[in-house]
This record gives sequence, C-alpha cells and structure tokens, in this order.
Amino acid sequence: MTDAVGSIDMPDAEDEAPESKKKTRKGGKRGKKGPLGRLALFYRQIVAELRKVVWPTRSQLTTYTSVVIVFVVVMIGLVTVLDMGFARVVKYVFG
Repeated sequence: MTDAVGSIDMPDAEDEAPESKKKTRKGGKRGKKGPLGRLALFYRQIVAELRKVVWPTRSQLTTYTSVVIVFVVVMIGLVTVLDMGFARVVKYVFG
C-alpha cells in the first residue's frame, strides 16, 4: 500500500541516510553550563525580550486604564440589572 509520502515497507529516501552522516548535537551552549549558568542565561534572555517591548506612554496608559474601568462598571451595572430582573421573575413564578 502506497501513500503520497512512501510505503509502509519502503521508507522515504530521507529515512535511508546512514546513521554516520547524521550530526548529533550534544547540548550546544546549554550543555556546557551548570544550573547557575543556565539560570543566568535565562534571565539575560528575559531582559533582552523586555527591551523589545513597546511600552505605552503615560497618556496611553491612563486612557487604556480609564477605558477598562468604564467597561467594568458598565458590565457590573448590566449584570446587576439582569440579576435583579431574574430575581423578580423567580419570585413571581415561585411566590
């Protein structure tokens, strides 16, 4: 039985490569350092990623914060009104 990649009995050409030609990687930079070296590398990478972040300005931050607070207040009001409405319906139905 043959499919688009090969057959069950005959492996693909890539799979037939002898084991001696394949490169084996033994850890690279990370394999040679101890646990403290790996931890230091991890924190250096964190700092490097944080430098790439585009931080908002103070005015953008206050705008975003006020939008979130207004949205939360509106949603609290909506849920409160719905809850009170459902409570009245349940009280009317069940007495």
